[in-house]
Amino acid sequence: MMKMTLPALLLGMASFIALADDNGAEQLRRGEYLARAGDCVACHTKAGGQPFAGGLSMDTPIGAIYSTNITPDKKTGIGDYSYDDFQKAVRHGVAKNGDTLYPAMPYPSYAVVSDDDMRAMYAWFMHGVQPVEQVNRPSDIPWPLSMRWPLAIWRGLFAPDVAAFQPVKGQDPVLARGQYLVEGLGHCGACHTPRSLTMQEKALNNREGSDYLSGSNAPIDGWTASNLRGDNRDGLGRWSEDDLVQFLRTGRNDQTAVFGGMTEVVEHSLQYLSKEDATAIARYLKSLGARDPNQVGYKPDDAVAKALWQGDDSKPGASVYVDSCAACHKTDGSGYQRFFPQLRGNAVVQAQDPTSLIHIVLSGAMLPGVKGAPSSITMPAFGWRLNDRQVADVVNFIRTSWGNTAKTQVSDSDVAKVRKTLPAQTGSVSVEKLMQEK
Repeated sequence: MMKMTLPALLLGMASFIALADDNGAEQLRRGEYLARAGDCVACHTKAGGQPFAGGLSMDTPIGAIYSTNITPDKKTGIGDYSYDDFQKAVRHGVAKNGDTLYPAMPYPSYAVVSDDDMRAMYAWFMHGVQPVEQVNRPSDIPWPLSMRWPLAIWRGLFAPDVAAFQPVKGQDPVLARGQYLVEGLGHCGACHTPRSLTMQEKALNNREGSDYLSGSNAPIDGWTASNLRGDNRDGLGRWSEDDLVQFLRTGRNDQTAVFGGMTEVVEHSLQYLSKEDATAIARYLKSLGARDPNQVGYKPDDAVAKALWQGDDSKPGASVYVDSCAACHKTDGSGYQRFFPQLRGNAVVQAQDPTSLIHIVLSGAMLPGVKGAPSSITMPAFGWRLNDRQVADVVNFIRTSWGNTAKTQVSDSDVAKVRKTLPAQTGSVSVEKLMQEK
């Protein structure tokens, strides 16, 4: 038997420890990347608060709930969670004490996450996140709806355990990676899939039908989530794979710019995706068929642009558009590429639900600066000086000009409804009130 000298033994031990350290560091890096891909910080960090310490208020149809502290603090966070405790909470919506989590936590999506990825995230949350001692309110949901045990019944009926993702045999590996990210950590369906009256997503994946990723059927925090399927008018039918990659990583492309809750997703999550993962997501989304294959595609029409160029602003909303919008979006609705989004042919503009467009006109929007596009761009709010009729007119003008073919008309009451959901300083001051104050 060969004898090992002490120096050789020490050298071997040092090499083993170094290899273990390297593997541990790599797992932490991977866990951080995956947590960013899952955008965990978005829900588990309140404004001005410590990352992952929770406390963010989220409105639901039955009352407000507050996100939990997921830092490794042993008293108020998840510091005493074993890996099994962690994966049960993330994948199955069951807390360490056995309570069912509110479905604001998208555990039906996270159930498909692989064990290797789940272990990497666990390692990062336990060793890469700063522990914060912070107790958060559980909810403002009134009794008896606040009782947790009925949630277990809901989970059993509408969120059954889903197996970890397995690619289809022979599937393009890039497409499979994109499907894994979209259905799993990206939890895109949580916002972009319509929900039933019992609040579950109508489809958790494309195999369950074309409702999957066809857009929200009710506003979320005052915004409607877009259709991510291949529909020609209000979906991604006119987008190329490169358009999608650029949008995911920078929040802007030649077609549109990010708005609403998606702004934070790009800022805190998507901009950090590798080019390969962004491409995989884009390729998968482009593989989805249209929910409505009979939708007519966008066809440019320059009649309105010519009328405005000739000084004819007789169409309702045209004069407001010229005064307030044309400087950035041009009289032909073409905007400025990757700076001020084009309005002609824009899927958001032509969506059946006009809530997002009304919201943007009233409260404005901010396009954040990110790694691939460092300039931040702000659209001002117009709710302080335009009344409900003026907003309705300009929104209808945008939705029916330059070839846009939105199907629903916006009324004064539609605008008033959105205005009531906004902070007073952005949406409640009318032109009439300003004139009276003079």
